[in-house]
Amino acid sequence: MSAIVGALSPIFLLIVMGWAFRVRGWLTDSFWVPAEKLTYYVLFPALLVANLAEARLDGLPVAAILGAQGGAVLIVAALAALVATLSRRPPLALDGPAASSLFQGMIRPNTYVGLATAAGLFGLQGLTLTALCVALVVPMGNVLAVLGLVHWAHPKTGGRGWRALVRPIVTNPMILSCAAGMALNLGGVGLPPVVGPLFKILGQAALTLGLLAVGAGLEPRAVRAGGPAVALALLGKLAAMPALVAALAWTLGVRGLPFAVCVVFAGLPVAPNSYVLARQLGGDARLMAAIITLSTLVAAATLTAMVLLVH
Repeated sequence: MSAIVGALSPIFLLIVMGWAFRVRGWLTDSFWVPAEKLTYYVLFPALLVANLAEARLDGLPVAAILGAQGGAVLIVAALAALVATLSRRPPLALDGPAASSLFQGMIRPNTYVGLATAAGLFGLQGLTLTALCVALVVPMGNVLAVLGLVHWAHPKTGGRGWRALVRPIVTNPMILSCAAGMALNLGGVGLPPVVGPLFKILGQAALTLGLLAVGAGLEPRAVRAGGPAVALALLGKLAAMPALVAALAWTLGVRGLPFAVCVVFAGLPVAPNSYVLARQLGGDARLMAAIITLSTLVAAATLTAMVLLVH
C-alpha cells in the first residue's frame, strides 16, 4: 500500500500546488492561460505521439480493452441521460444547462491525471495502455458531451448546427495526436529522427505542467452551490464507470496489468475542459466547475482504493 500511496501522492500534491500558486497570486492568470494552452495543444499531444508511435502492441488485448471502455461509456452515457432528464423534475428541478453539465460530469475523464497515474504506477506499458484508452474515450466523450449540450442547453435551436458537434472532434489535439501516433506505429515508421527526440523532451514537461494547471483551475467555492447534482455526477463517474469497465473487461478476458489500467482509467475525475465546453455551448459553467473540483478531490481517495483492489 505504501508504494501505491507513494506513487499517487505526488500527483495530487502537484494539483494542490497548482491551486496554491493561483490562490496566493504567485502565478496569475497571465501565466495559467498560456500554460494551459501550451499543455493542451503541444505538450500532451507530443507525449501521446511519442508513446504510441513506439508502443509494442503485440500480445496486448487491444480489442477487449477498447470494447470494455467503449461499452462502459455508452452504458453510463445512457444512464446519465436518464438521470439528467429526471433531474429536470422535482426535487432537483435543474434547468437545461445544469442538466447538460450533470451529463458531462458523468462521462468525461481527466486524461492529465490518467496519464500521470499510469506513468507513476504502471510504467511505460501502463502509459501505452492508457493512451489507447484516451484514443477511444476522448472522442466518444466529446461527441456525447456536445450532443448533451445540444439537447438540454439548446432544445429549440439545436445548438449551433453540425459544426457544434464536428468541430470539437476534428480539432481536438488529443484525438489528432493519438491518430498520428497510431499511424506511425501501424505504418512501421516509429518516431522519425530529430522530431522523435523533440517530442520526448516536450512530453517530459507535460505531466508536471498539466497537473499544476488542473490544480489552478479548481474552484472550491463553487462546490457549495452544487448540491445533489454534484453527488450524482460523482457516483456516475467515480463509481458506476469503473465498476462497469471492471465487469466488461473481466468478461472479455482482460487480466493483469491491462485490467488494472482499464479500471483506473475509468475511475478518473472529470476533465477540466468540460468547463470550457459548458461555457462555450451554453451549459451551467458554475455547476461544471463544482463537479470538476469535487471529483478531483474525491478521486485522491477513490483512485487509491481502486488501485489497491486491482493492482
